[in-house]
Amino acid sequence: MVRQSSSRVPEPSAQDAPAADILTRVRAARPSLAPSERRVADAVLADPGQVAELSIHALGERASTSAATVMRFCRTVGTGNYPQLRLALAAAAAREHALGGERATHGGTDISPTDSLDRIVSKIIYNEVRALEDSGAELDVDALGRAVDAVAGARRIDIFGVGASAFVGQDLHQKLHRIGRMAFIWSDRHAALTATALLGPGDVALAVSHSGETEDTTEPLQAAAERGATTIALTNDPRSTLATGADLVLTTCARETPFRSGATVSRIAQLAVIDCLFVGVAQRSYEASTTALEETYGAVQRRLRPGRRTG
Repeated sequence: MVRQSSSRVPEPSAQDAPAADILTRVRAARPSLAPSERRVADAVLADPGQVAELSIHALGERASTSAATVMRFCRTVGTGNYPQLRLALAAAAAREHALGGERATHGGTDISPTDSLDRIVSKIIYNEVRALEDSGAELDVDALGRAVDAVAGARRIDIFGVGASAFVGQDLHQKLHRIGRMAFIWSDRHAALTATALLGPGDVALAVSHSGETEDTTEPLQAAAERGATTIALTNDPRSTLATGADLVLTTCARETPFRSGATVSRIAQLAVIDCLFVGVAQRSYEASTTALEETYGAVQRRLRPGRRTG
């Protein structure tokens, strides 16, 4: 079983991460910030390029708070001081401008009521590509490796997720099942809690939640931890309840549009991380996994009409 301390989510420094990722960090941290720091985050996200030109006192005034709060915000999002934050924001703004022709041309990447269908397509693709790039850049490969070790060596793997996150969990369940791993997916809170009663050391519980605050997901993961199972959180917020209560944290970096209820961008990012986890597990037993995938594919292929293939 893998256990890490409550400091399992390290505070990144400006030198540790690309400056262009600062906006992703701010968006991820925003839900768990104090109200005064959240106002600073909103000011940063509203116009990072302009904020990069402000003094610390000017930003404090814009956010109706103090310079001390701005400094706390800097540390929270992984920059050691305000000059580093300004440099990171300037670089991020430049990258947003360079990569965001769509943003400049169509007035942002959020979907608006007046957007034509071709603009909607462009904006969705842009947002999803950015989510994948940012998630790949921010993903803790060491934590991913530990998660691969835990899942590859587990007696059983129980996966928790509700709503859109349940579909992501189902994808992992299906993939693991196809290579012969004993995996289960639970989208009902009572069923999930019942399943945790059978877990123990050597088992793995993995929970999926974009916000990391869904009680239907956080409670079963906590129950699994109490039984001694290794717990893994997949979330967009590394400071969320789900993340801080897990042994291992896998993060996505997805900014949802006002159509958040559709869980569009977050789902794509979560599926990408799930694919990384699955391929890592399958690679540990390459020959057996390849054979299992071929056999499970063949079981379905035989049911198709001659000359047709699965899609």
